[in-house]
Amino acid sequence: MAQALRHTRLPLCFTDPTLPDNPIIYANSAFCELTGYPLDEILGRNCRFLQGDATTTDSIDNIRRIIEKQEVATVEILNYRKDGTPFVNALQIGPIMDDDGKIAFYFGSQLDITAEHERQKTARKLANDELLHRLRNIVNVMSVTVKMTARSERDPVDMGHKINARLHALSDAHFSTFGESMNNSIEVSTLASSILTAYAPLGQAQFELLGPNFLLPGGLTSPVTLLMHELATNAVKHGALSVETGHVAFHWSLSETANDRTLICHWRETDGPEVKVPERASGSQIVQALVAAAGGTLSFDWRPEGLVVEASLPVGN
Repeated sequence: MAQALRHTRLPLCFTDPTLPDNPIIYANSAFCELTGYPLDEILGRNCRFLQGDATTTDSIDNIRRIIEKQEVATVEILNYRKDGTPFVNALQIGPIMDDDGKIAFYFGSQLDITAEHERQKTARKLANDELLHRLRNIVNVMSVTVKMTARSERDPVDMGHKINARLHALSDAHFSTFGESMNNSIEVSTLASSILTAYAPLGQAQFELLGPNFLLPGGLTSPVTLLMHELATNAVKHGALSVETGHVAFHWSLSETANDRTLICHWRETDGPEVKVPERASGSQIVQALVAAAGGTLSFDWRPEGLVVEASLPVGN
């Protein structure tokens, strides 16, 4: 597992709750770069060594409650680097269970949000809600990926290589499809392959892509990217990609008239657990708003045998 996570760009660590004081047993290079500590000064210590004089007792108490309740949650906490400089850390923590339902490790991801914290205090709640939603999804997807790969592979070396490749793909998918690239044109097939390769715990055997070559205009890259991340995350957490037998088909086509063209995206899940209609409307509000702002429509059909989603987006002449 250490080999699998070593090169991902998201600062990560694992702790072992079966050992005294729940010490860190693994931290990747991004964690070392964020905190300024070398690995040999991290391993064997409880994460509290990053706390300092201005760290609030409320944030520490929140961490204790999350651990006691065995939840996956995020806490904003003031931490300190080795050189003494403080940073606001969006700390995502949660348990990773073994096949018997017992806690095997605790997972922690860190994100330095100091600059955002200072720049956008008045708008912080909305920004953080979406940020924490994305981080929570990463935790869930990584947990499923590790578990399902471990079940399907008996050779430790092969298992490590496959976990490593899939977590690299997940990291690359997030960094390559979020940010400035969301304003650039991209092939639909390239975008879909990047995201589904990253999210499907057992790789390409769990999904099918079919559609014509089509370069997404920059204005549609954001809604399509966010929509696919949202659907893939939901599939890993609750749908077809949460089980080894599950499968996702993503098809797209162009509907043309004399005056304009429409991109039609069709997402279908099969061979997963029985689907139940969620109490809340599926999809983040941002995805819904972006699709609507682009003049498109988005529909969800919660069929018992698998979720079916259709999105229509005008692309002009």
